[in-house]
Amino acid sequence: MLVAALDIWDYLTFLAFFLCGIGILGAIVLVLGLPGRIAYARKHPEAEAIDMMGWIGFLAVVPWVQAFLWAFKPTDVVDIRRFPREEQAALEEEARKHAEEAAPRRRPQAPTPPADSPESE
Repeated sequence: MLVAALDIWDYLTFLAFFLCGIGILGAIVLVLGLPGRIAYARKHPEAEAIDMMGWIGFLAVVPWVQAFLWAFKPTDVVDIRRFPREEQAALEEEARKHAEEAAPRRRPQAPTPPADSPESE
């Protein structure tokens, strides 16, 4: 039988493979989300569609490339239902909502009393 005992080098190899796999998955997530992040940063009117198309790009490369190029497309589109200032305010509100959804939730901390207050004695 050709079974050898596992030593420290085998376990270090397993650890290296695991860390490489985690790194590759992280890089894939970073690259797939790139068109959406670019579109949101540029306040693109179709940012959500670009974001979804970028994530669908893991099935085939063509949608990701198209979403990446679409994110950089100059957009002078104005929604005719609103005036330009209202359109800008609506885009900023949508970007703020998206940033709040993407931000990690933090628990509020109890306020600390000032050092010179009678409660601290």
